[in-house]
Amino acid sequence: MLESVRRFIEENNLFSIENDPILVAVSGGLDSVVMLDVLHKLGAQVAVAHCHFGLRGEDADADEQFVRKLAKQYGLPYFAEFFQTKAYAEQEGISTQMAARFLRYRWFEQVRQVQGLAYIATAHHQRDEAETMLLNLTHGTGLAGLHGIQVKNGYIIRPLLGLSRDDLHEYLVERGLRWREDDSNDSPVYQRNLLRHEVLPVLREINPNLDQTMHGTAERVGGAEEIVRRYVEETSAQARRDEAEVTYLNISTLQKTAATALVLHEILRPFGFSWLVVKDIVAAFGGESGRKFDSPTHRLVKDREHLVITPRRLTQFGTFQLAAGQTDLLADGMRLKAELHDDARHFVIPRSKSTAALDADKIKFPLTLRKWQEGDWFMPLGMKGKKLLSDFLIDQKVPLNLKDDVRVLTSADGKICWVVGWRVDDRFKVEETSERVLTVQRM
Repeated sequence: MLESVRRFIEENNLFSIENDPILVAVSGGLDSVVMLDVLHKLGAQVAVAHCHFGLRGEDADADEQFVRKLAKQYGLPYFAEFFQTKAYAEQEGISTQMAARFLRYRWFEQVRQVQGLAYIATAHHQRDEAETMLLNLTHGTGLAGLHGIQVKNGYIIRPLLGLSRDDLHEYLVERGLRWREDDSNDSPVYQRNLLRHEVLPVLREINPNLDQTMHGTAERVGGAEEIVRRYVEETSAQARRDEAEVTYLNISTLQKTAATALVLHEILRPFGFSWLVVKDIVAAFGGESGRKFDSPTHRLVKDREHLVITPRRLTQFGTFQLAAGQTDLLADGMRLKAELHDDARHFVIPRSKSTAALDADKIKFPLTLRKWQEGDWFMPLGMKGKKLLSDFLIDQKVPLNLKDDVRVLTSADGKICWVVGWRVDDRFKVEETSERVLTVQRM
């Protein structure tokens, strides 16, 4: 296996075994223990980094002691950091898993820079890649989500990505290496674990070589993504004209492209327009001028020959923002009170229309409170399709003189979470798998 890893490193130009010092992320689990041993046997210059997230009590303490002894056994420099992960997650309004990921990679980079190391090695392998691809596909993704885990991403390298989990286990047994198990890897609370233990075993009955198959697919998708990137750049160069705070896109040029919606979505990605909105924009190409489309940060107007994109002046649209951790918002006489509930399992969803219960881990802060606009749409709770807000208000028989007072609460990605006082969006509803709940009450 050593030679397989050496070839993988060389073929993917990950790093120079002879010249580049590497920071190796070691949790104490099977994968990272094998990676440390392999890189050490190959003669790489290695330092060990371990994260203690403060989530698993004595087990986490034992992990840290195990990795510390392991580094000493190899005679390697050792770095450890102890994080207040839950407190950080609450502060930022994100899931514990997201907080742990952000904290560890930020700290890895700090150690790399301070110690003058070339790269950071993580122990992802083919099974991790398959899980990531399927998880991304389940949530909805473009090409970027289907190429799985990148072999090299900036200073992050994955030297084991060409190997299966069975390869790692066989090596570990042959070498008589010891490792520690993390019980949280078996918890069905986490989506990845549910996929790992319930879904993937069924798929492996259909294809025993699923991990290798997915790895090959990821390589081909990665190549396809590069082709698309170059095509998008060429199209953008022909169709786009930038002036002071205004971007023009020639509609005729866009219409001549293959997969117009996909190309336009990539061009508009920096402006924050979602895939569904972009499809509506393309559908409006042959319509009359003046149609408006909004992202959280920009407004696009379909003119006669061009799409005209300008920054949105949020203060001029009567918008107000609720930051992560903020509990009160006063906006034009309307007061909202927000509260985060950590244990969704024991949460009882209020029946009052004045309170919205939202899955906190599906939300992106800051939340924006604004008046509804023509063209706004959402997915009313209980429905799977989208509905124009104007049609929803008609169905609800909202009097004309009250429609102007209707407000919507939107996530930072522009999706409507709640038509205030009327209906929660189905995409943000609290489900059995939800971990945390954010309630927002109109006072």
